[in-house]
Amino acid sequence: MTTGHTARPATDAAYFLGEGPVWDAGRQRLLWVDIMAGDVHEGRLGDHDRVEPVRTWSFEQSVGAVAVAENGGLLVAERETLTRVDADGGRTHLARVLPPGSPGRLNDGAVDPSGRFLVGSLGGDREVLVRFEDGGCTTVDDDLTLSNGLAWSPSGDRFYSVDTLTRTIYVRDYPVGERSVLFTVDDGYPDGLCADADGNLWLAVWGGGRVECRSPAGELLAVVEVDAPHTSSVAFAGPELDVLVITTATQDLTAADLAAHPSSGRLFTARVGVAGLLTPYWNPGL
Repeated sequence: MTTGHTARPATDAAYFLGEGPVWDAGRQRLLWVDIMAGDVHEGRLGDHDRVEPVRTWSFEQSVGAVAVAENGGLLVAERETLTRVDADGGRTHLARVLPPGSPGRLNDGAVDPSGRFLVGSLGGDREVLVRFEDGGCTTVDDDLTLSNGLAWSPSGDRFYSVDTLTRTIYVRDYPVGERSVLFTVDDGYPDGLCADADGNLWLAVWGGGRVECRSPAGELLAVVEVDAPHTSSVAFAGPELDVLVITTATQDLTAADLAAHPSSGRLFTARVGVAGLLTPYWNPGL
């Protein structure tokens, strides 16, 4: 039997394609992106688990993901490239991931337990997942349909990744291991992903209006209902890492969809009775 939870809207603002929430424990701030707007947002958790926007960094094209360095600087996956944003606002190009003029773009990304940043792509001829290290990109997967959520077990020895259009969640030993199918999703499309301190996975289901909690073996344990069809990603936040933050989108919703689900595009929060894992900081020296 699965456990049920209900998420509540946590922002007044709605985002076209809200994605990639990241909790920066050192500064007690939440970061997330609005992909097609090219915006990276910063917010604070307030009363009743509301998220209060504080600051926005804007980029010329899409922004797929953001990561945080220990000194507060950011690593931003722009449409085709990776950019460092220093605490003083200065920006430095770090690496090109996709060819210039690529039909695709960079999508979801995350920092591994060693401090290396991984990011995937979508919309191109052949989607990839790469790891940024030694100033360049090492290919992890090159046969995906739409690279999406990434997560690691509490010990860091198991790596989970999402391929959205095949509705597949993969698992492998990390950093080197053979990839295998952990489970698939039938109703909706798997999107963003995170793990909790018990090693269970929390998966946003695009088109399903929900977040699923799965055991490390793929068993369905709990469902968080979200009054927004396009739930896109998840992260644990707050001083105790016990607030589940859920991003959603208005992209591809009809006028009837928006009338039926007027909170679409907002961030949501839920208390689900477990705590998450500290998000590793990106290490620029790797």
